[in-house]
Amino acid sequence: MMQSPFIFDEQPLRLSRFPLKQVNRSLQAWDATDEYLLSHCQQDLLTSPKRVLVFNDSFGALAANLSHHQVFSVSDSYLAHQGCRHNLDENELNTENVHLLTSLDELPPKVDVILYRIPKSNALLSYQLSLIANTYSANADQTGDSEKVTFIAGARAKDIHTSTLKLFEKYLGTTSTSLAKKKSRLVFSQLEHTHKTLAHQDCVWPLIFEQSAPSAHNVSDHNFSIHNLAGVFSRDSLDIGARFLLEHLPALKPGQRAIDLGCGNGVLGLSLLAKQPSATLVFKDESFMAVASAEQNIRENLPTAHKQCHFSADDCLTLEASNSADIIVCNPPFHQQHATTDHIAWQMFNDAKRVLKPGGELRIIGNRQLGYHVKLQRVFSNCKTIASNKKFVVLSSIKR
Repeated sequence: MMQSPFIFDEQPLRLSRFPLKQVNRSLQAWDATDEYLLSHCQQDLLTSPKRVLVFNDSFGALAANLSHHQVFSVSDSYLAHQGCRHNLDENELNTENVHLLTSLDELPPKVDVILYRIPKSNALLSYQLSLIANTYSANADQTGDSEKVTFIAGARAKDIHTSTLKLFEKYLGTTSTSLAKKKSRLVFSQLEHTHKTLAHQDCVWPLIFEQSAPSAHNVSDHNFSIHNLAGVFSRDSLDIGARFLLEHLPALKPGQRAIDLGCGNGVLGLSLLAKQPSATLVFKDESFMAVASAEQNIRENLPTAHKQCHFSADDCLTLEASNSADIIVCNPPFHQQHATTDHIAWQMFNDAKRVLKPGGELRIIGNRQLGYHVKLQRVFSNCKTIASNKKFVVLSSIKR
């Protein structure tokens, strides 16, 4: 936990990133964009109680500072929600005023201020802006009070490009920017009535692409129709790492229980289940959209197997019982939001060891330079290279 520059009720707020056990403790739970958004709003916009809609609050820094207002905080991240709850509790703030919404929930029908942290993904940006336009332009059509909704976005200055501003213009309306401050910048947009129809027609999700699962273990190819919601990594094609791991998946035995950890759209678990229809598959991701996409892909491609599958957002495998899985497959991330970090991979490996049954296998893929074999050797005391190419390596570790 680190003391932030934010003051609430004359006391400095103490804010933590999630998960709490990450190795790199130098990473903060807030950044200059949070500071810029809050300082701008608290000058005159939020001097009296308001209904504030917050998007993409990393770990609750915005919600914690605004908890004396009615706050609706929208995020696609399970970890962001956990971090927000933790930071509200640790600072003994009013949790009843903060309503946490997933990226799949409906927006509140009436708000006064929208504070929007610009995400890395232009797909998620477009989706969320179209949702805002549809929801609050619709209200304006009925009440004529769109001018009362103040919209302010923020991000690092280097991440706000001309193309970014064009998306704000396209989905919301007239857009302007602030001067840079501590390398961050604010974006101001007007919610104009004419953008509602455009936003509704022009931003359609999920995206769908066709993917063939390579044959293995004498099983013929399967052609899948893959659905990806806006927040899912590699949304319009299968990423090359997952494609390589598909060629080297482990063989499940009848009745075994497997976990697709960090499942994304679920194509790894989908392929395992296609090759072993009697298996039980668990799909885990910290993205609510990823979990929803994985479930939709099972329903669309293997509908009779849906009853054998379980889908949940989680902090790696925190909610899974020990000694409960036979196989875990994983394509670990090496970043969290804008921070490059290996703490998520470390947690995935340690959680996998706890959750695997004795004799169970963790099989992963990673970029060669990440050195995952060293981590796996430390955690499992064994690591075997299954396959490699110029960029990737497929590794296997067994719980002894």
